Amino acid sequence: MTDHPPRLLPWTGTEGKPCYLITDDHDGPVSRLADIAESVQLGAGGQLVAHAREILPDAPPGELRFLAECLTQALDDVLRVAQSRGRRLEGLE
Repeated sequence: MTDHPPRLLPWTGTEGKPCYLITDDHDGPVSRLADIAESVQLGAGGQLVAHAREILPDAPPGELRFLAECLTQALDDVLRVAQSRGRRLEGLE
């Protein structure tokens, strides 16, 4: 049994339920994959926010709805990453 708290992974399982990794190996293949996924999600969120700032002043309603949906998904991803990293930081105390 591991002494470390489960890691919230940056993706969801079936029905949108959270996925967790239970391991003592923080450099294992799933941990590395999760680190890469978090990096991609954070980068995509930053690019999306920059794009939103560019198009918002002149965007038609249809594009605004699509942008809002994309931003919502990106925010979900970023919040999941923040929650996961916060839990891992608490484990260091």
